[in-house]
Amino acid sequence: MDIAEEQFKDPVPNAKVMIQDVSLVEAIHYKRQLEGIDGVSQVIWLDDVMDIKIPIEMADQNIVQSYYRDRNALISLRMEQGKEAKILDEIYDLIGEENAIVGEAVNTALSQKMAFQETMFATALIIPIIILILLLSTNSWIEPLFFLTAIGISILINLGTNVFTGEISFITQSVAPILQLAVSLDYAIFLLHSFSKYRRDESDPEKAMKLAMKDSFPAIIASASTTFFGFFALTFMDFKIGADLGLNLVKGIFFSFISVIFFLPAFTLTFYRWIDRTKHRTFIPDFHKLGKKVLTFGKPLSIFLLILIIPAFLAQSKTTFLYGINDQPEYTRAGRDQMEMEKIFGKQTPIVLLVAKGNIVKEEELVQKIEAFPYVTDVDAFVQTVSPVIPADFIDENIFKHYYSDHFTRMIIQTNTDVEGKETFSFLDDLKKTINTFYDDWYMLGESASLYDIKHTVERDNRVVNVLTVVTIGIVLLLTFRSISIPVILLITIQSAVWFNLAIPYLMNTSFVYLGYLLINTIQLAATVDYGILFTETYKKLRIKMSAKRAAIRTINEKIMAIFISTSILSTVGFILRLTSSNPIVSSVGLLIGRGALLSFTMVVFVLPTFLILFDRIIEKTTLKTTFYKES
Repeated sequence: MDIAEEQFKDPVPNAKVMIQDVSLVEAIHYKRQLEGIDGVSQVIWLDDVMDIKIPIEMADQNIVQSYYRDRNALISLRMEQGKEAKILDEIYDLIGEENAIVGEAVNTALSQKMAFQETMFATALIIPIIILILLLSTNSWIEPLFFLTAIGISILINLGTNVFTGEISFITQSVAPILQLAVSLDYAIFLLHSFSKYRRDESDPEKAMKLAMKDSFPAIIASASTTFFGFFALTFMDFKIGADLGLNLVKGIFFSFISVIFFLPAFTLTFYRWIDRTKHRTFIPDFHKLGKKVLTFGKPLSIFLLILIIPAFLAQSKTTFLYGINDQPEYTRAGRDQMEMEKIFGKQTPIVLLVAKGNIVKEEELVQKIEAFPYVTDVDAFVQTVSPVIPADFIDENIFKHYYSDHFTRMIIQTNTDVEGKETFSFLDDLKKTINTFYDDWYMLGESASLYDIKHTVERDNRVVNVLTVVTIGIVLLLTFRSISIPVILLITIQSAVWFNLAIPYLMNTSFVYLGYLLINTIQLAATVDYGILFTETYKKLRIKMSAKRAAIRTINEKIMAIFISTSILSTVGFILRLTSSNPIVSSVGLLIGRGALLSFTMVVFVLPTFLILFDRIIEKTTLKTTFYKES
C-alpha cells in the first residue's frame, strides 16, 4: 500500500456508490458532487476509461457493464484515512435511501461510528450489574464505589496516556477500558476484603490497613503479574491491532496496580467512616458445607474432563476462522446496500496488482493468463484499454499515469469471489504462483489480498504469543509459589478451560474471527489463572495444618465465593460485549471471555482440588521449604 501510494497519485478506490435509474449525464452530475466532498481524493466512472460522447452501444460492453448497467451507475471513489465516518454521512445525505454505497472504507466508517456509542452503552449496562454483584458480596452499601473509584481512576489515566502513543485502534478503544475494569477489579476487592477482616480485631484503622496491605499484597502482585505478562505477550504480534490492544492492557494493569497499592489505601482511610455508616447484613448464605459436595462431584468430573482434554485440543485447532469484518448484517443499511449492489452488478472484489514496468509483451501474456481464471470477471490494464500499436505520444497523459508510474505497471483485477474464505485464498495462491512465473518484483493489494496476508501473519503470531504467554505466566507462578509442580498444575487446569472454550465453535460448526481466537488464548489464561492462584495459595497454607482432603474442602468453603464474584464480573463483561457490539472482533472476544470465565471457574472449583490432592506428595517434594501436615 505504501509503494502504491508513493508510485501513483491516484490511489486505489476503497468504496463504490451505486446510483439507480440515471442517465449518463445524471451519473456524471453525481460524480461531480462526490468529487466536491472534502476527504474524497478520487472518483472514477465510465468517462475516465472511455469517451462517452461515442454511443455506448458501440463501446466494449465488458467495460460499459462494469460501470453502467440497466440505467444504474457504479462509481468508485477513495475516502481519505481518518475521515471515513464524516465522508460517509455526507455521501448518505447526497445519495439518499434509494441508492447504495459499500466498500472497505464504509465498513471502517461504520465501525468507527459505532465503537464509541456501543462502548458507552456496554458501560451503562456493565457498571450497575457490577455494583449489584459487589453489593451482594460485601457488607456495606458504599464499599463497591471504593472499588470502582480506584479502578476507574486508573482507566482514565490509561486512556489519557494513549496520547503519547499517537493513535490507537477503535477496537482497542471499545475493548480495553472494559477489560481493564473486569480483570483488575480483583486487586481492589482483595485489599478491602482484607481490610474489613482486620477491622474486626483492630480498632485503629491505619494499623488494620497496614496489616491488610501486608496480607493481600502477595495475592495482588501475583494476580497483576500474571495478567501483565500475559497481555505483554500480545505486544509481540505482527498484526498491529493485537499489539495495540496488548500495549493498552499492559498499561492498564500497571496503572490499576499502582492505584490499588497507593491511592486506594489512602482513599479508604480518609473515608472509612462512610463504610462503617452504611453497613448492611450479609446477603450471601454460608458455604461451609459446600466443600464436601464439590469434592465428591469433582472426582468423576475430573476424570471425565481429563478424557476430553485431547479431543478438545484437536477440535479447537480445526475451527473455521474469519480474518476480517466480513459481510454486514442484512438488517443494517450497509447490508441492504451490499445485497442491492450485488443483485445488479454481481459480486465484485477488486485486486490491485503492481508489476515491474517495461515489457508490454509480458504484460499482455500475464493479462491473458489472469483472465483465464474462473473467478476473474475483468482485468483493467493498459494493454486491455489501449492498443499497443498506438504510440505513447498519442495517449492522454492522465490515462497513461493511471496505469504507469516511474517503476511499475498497475492492473486492477475484478473477481466475483468473497473477500475471504477457502475458495478466495486458494484462488490467491494460484494467482500468486502465476504472477511469479512472469515477475520477480511485484506487489498485490486489496481487501482480499490484505486478509490473505493477515491470515498468514496471525497464524505466525499465534505460535509466538501462545508460547510467550505460557512461559511468562509459568515463570511468575514459579516465583510466586517457589514450586516446579504448582505452575504446571495451574497452567494445565486453565489451559484446558481455554481449549474447551475454543472447541465449541468447531463442534457447533460455526466460524468466528481469528483475532478473537488469538486474543482469548492470552486473555482467558492471564485473567483467570488468578482463580487458581487464590485457591492454591490458600490450600498451601492450610495444608501445613491439616490433611490434603480437609485442606481442599476448607479452601473451597472459604474461597468459592471470592472466585465466583470474580467470575461473574468477567463473564458479565464478556457477554455484554457480545450483545452490544456490532463489530465481529469485539463481539467474538466478548463471547469467548464470557464463556471462558465460566469454564475456568468450573475447572478451578471442581478439578483443581482433585489435582492438588492427587499430586500432593509431588507438590511437597517440588516446592521450596514446604512441609505438609502428616496424619498419624
